[in-house]
Amino acid sequence: MDKCLITLVFSVLMIGGCLARVVTVSSGPLIRVEGQPVSIRCDVSEYMGPREQDFEWEMSRDAKAQRIKIISTFDSGYSHASLSKRVASGDISVVRLKDNEVELKIAEVKSVDAGFFYCQTPSTDSVISGNYEAQVQLIVIPNTLKVSPQTPPSVIPEGSDITLSCNVTRELTQSTYLSVTWSLKKGGTSEEILTFGPQGGVVTGQKYTRRYTDGGIRLVPGKNGVFELVISRVTTSDEGIYECNGTEWTHEKGGKWIKIVESKREMGTVAVTPTGQSLSVTSSSASSPSSTSMLLSPGDTLTLLCSVAVDNLPSLALEVTWLADGRDIITMERSGVVISNTSSSGTPAKRGEASLERTGAETYRLAVRGVSGEDEGAYACRIRAFVEKGGRSAGGGGRWHMAAEKMSSPVTVKVSQIKPSFSLTLEPILSPQMTAEPTELACHVTNITHLPTGGRLGVTWKHTTLPGIGDEPQDSNPIGTLDGQGNLLPGPTYSDRLKSGVMSLSRVQPNTFKLQFLRSQEIDMGEYACTVSAWTISSQGDMVKTAEYESSPLTVRWDTKRPSLNVVAKRTREASVGGATFEMNCTVSTENLGEAGYSVLIQSQDNLGSTTRTIMTLSPDNVVQHGGATDPNRRDSLVLAKSGPTEFRFRLAGVQLSDRGFYWCDITAWTKQQPGQAWTKATSSESNKVRIDFQENGPSFAIDIQSDSSTVYPWQTAKMKCSLSVSGSSPKTDDLAYEVRWFFTRLRGGATTTELASVDRFGVVKKEDRNSSSDISIERDDTHTYMLNIHGTQDSDSGEYHCIATPWYLSASTGAWTQAGELTSSRIFLTVRFAVWESLKLPLLYGVSASIAT
Repeated sequence: MDKCLITLVFSVLMIGGCLARVVTVSSGPLIRVEGQPVSIRCDVSEYMGPREQDFEWEMSRDAKAQRIKIISTFDSGYSHASLSKRVASGDISVVRLKDNEVELKIAEVKSVDAGFFYCQTPSTDSVISGNYEAQVQLIVIPNTLKVSPQTPPSVIPEGSDITLSCNVTRELTQSTYLSVTWSLKKGGTSEEILTFGPQGGVVTGQKYTRRYTDGGIRLVPGKNGVFELVISRVTTSDEGIYECNGTEWTHEKGGKWIKIVESKREMGTVAVTPTGQSLSVTSSSASSPSSTSMLLSPGDTLTLLCSVAVDNLPSLALEVTWLADGRDIITMERSGVVISNTSSSGTPAKRGEASLERTGAETYRLAVRGVSGEDEGAYACRIRAFVEKGGRSAGGGGRWHMAAEKMSSPVTVKVSQIKPSFSLTLEPILSPQMTAEPTELACHVTNITHLPTGGRLGVTWKHTTLPGIGDEPQDSNPIGTLDGQGNLLPGPTYSDRLKSGVMSLSRVQPNTFKLQFLRSQEIDMGEYACTVSAWTISSQGDMVKTAEYESSPLTVRWDTKRPSLNVVAKRTREASVGGATFEMNCTVSTENLGEAGYSVLIQSQDNLGSTTRTIMTLSPDNVVQHGGATDPNRRDSLVLAKSGPTEFRFRLAGVQLSDRGFYWCDITAWTKQQPGQAWTKATSSESNKVRIDFQENGPSFAIDIQSDSSTVYPWQTAKMKCSLSVSGSSPKTDDLAYEVRWFFTRLRGGATTTELASVDRFGVVKKEDRNSSSDISIERDDTHTYMLNIHGTQDSDSGEYHCIATPWYLSASTGAWTQAGELTSSRIFLTVRFAVWESLKLPLLYGVSASIAT
């Protein structure tokens, strides 16, 4: 016990000896500016006693002078009389930051505050150890920081440069440093542009970083505290109130920069005049500047001038575009590259057809040589002025900003010309008498005048359907065009037929055009017209359309005999019970229909008048698809095939109750003019309806119970068999299962039964709790036989036993597991005999042995 006490005292003394109070203050000396706030932190560590420590502050003018009490955390009357008013007013205060840390604050430091500051902590330690005081020197310098900005121009044009000059100085009495910051104020928000110093580095505002990197913002340090910031290529986003902020810094121990005073001055408000306000664009004729219209002859040269006036033109890059009726003709990019967008005739451009050049600082000239009637229109000049956001030092790699866009008033250009003239005659060469016969029409051009040498003719054929013909409403459709160069341009409706060759457009003579159908269709009946156009070659080699005339319409029609279709459905296999196969044949007979293909829809409905469902479809190309009413799990049971030229077979295997209803074929006939062409619908018809109707006749079940022996001795195993049988529409073995339960009655003929055990249809056995030392088990001999075994029988197992079974089978009619009625077997009585000799043998032996011993 004494050893333990000595060890404990020694341990406490050792722990106490490891603690030594440490008081620290901010590293000094601290250089601060007169009139600015000062904060000095003090903390204590490695102390004993309460967690919250008290602090006292004192100061002296120099290290050896008498100290003056400033403030205490626990004594409100601690302050010296010379400082009590400042403490009371809050000019001098102490703020507790943590239990062991405080901060001495002077709201406006004075020159008389310069000296040494001492932080003391009254001892709460059981043993005096460490330091209880720390000091730091405070140097107070006068505020000599001056910020003198130069007022920038109040209004400058967009794209110009602006120089922001600011003079920041101070009297150097201690080691202090300067920084200068320019900022832009918009509304109540001021955002920094760039800061220089105090270490000689540059820091840019977030929105100005890329611009500074591109050279759009440059810093130009001067002499005697003069700093200049140059912003190049200003935009309207650069307008606002510019400010200059000068800051004086001190670099304290530990590498920390402390801001000791700053001064911000407004430099002035700068407004940026948008380029669009001063930009003006005029277009005029080179020969008559005051005229707003021109009349030219074919082959003349069109010359137009575009004049630009704008402030600060040298700071802008211009993109010049000439337009005719709103369509771009030619463009000179801001780099000076000329791009000819379209020729005067609207066809893809050729260099030299239209030209654009800069003839002066503010003038651009358009020349279009060899004009024709296609060059008529309203010509206007569009100017887009760009300002480069990057600096000039970027070598043209800066980002461009479109500052303005303006369009001149148009100059109207007319070209006088005499159009060619001719007459048209449209006549039939071959007229069909019935569908599928050829049709041939000829368009003759006569009385041709004023067609220039080298002029050519083109033709466009048009067809208008007769009312009631075809699926579309009566409308005019272009068949195709042969242009002036002989190129075939098919119309969208007739494109496939023209490309396949079943119909053709041709020029059989210089002035005769032909339209030919190899096999006429019913939709080809209607009115036909030919439109002939005259084309001439311009001086630039382009084909120019100069005139166009349309013939009188020609009606083509013939008597038509509508094709007819008859479909007969016949049941070939009857589905009289669930699970059987249903088969139906559909035979097609036609009239007024040649070679055709057929599409088949197998449809059904539960009752006449109910909703129609599509089971399967077969296309004319013998592609089979299942309808939306088909169960995806039963698609292998469905067959639709073409069994003959006009015969189709539908088979449904394993019919179910849900399949009962009416079935029929919906067949459509399709024709083709030539192999490889798209199918054309001819006619369609539905067959008679065939019915699937049968009744659900489930299987019948019977139950019986048997036992090998009705009498057993204790500890023997008794076995009882529950047998089930099925008749009628017997399902497959895999489609049949039973739930079997065994029951026990203590008295013969008794009404109170106890469930012993059960096995569900999934084979899971469940045994009930019993008051007997014997055990039971259930085993399945085959699909229909279940055996109950009583192991280690006892007298308490004597009584009546019976089984109850619930059959489950997979119905062929519904495809679902179906529960049959519950079956209860008869009862059998089990007797467990009591062996008299065995019960008396041991007591007798014991008695005999005792008699002999005595």
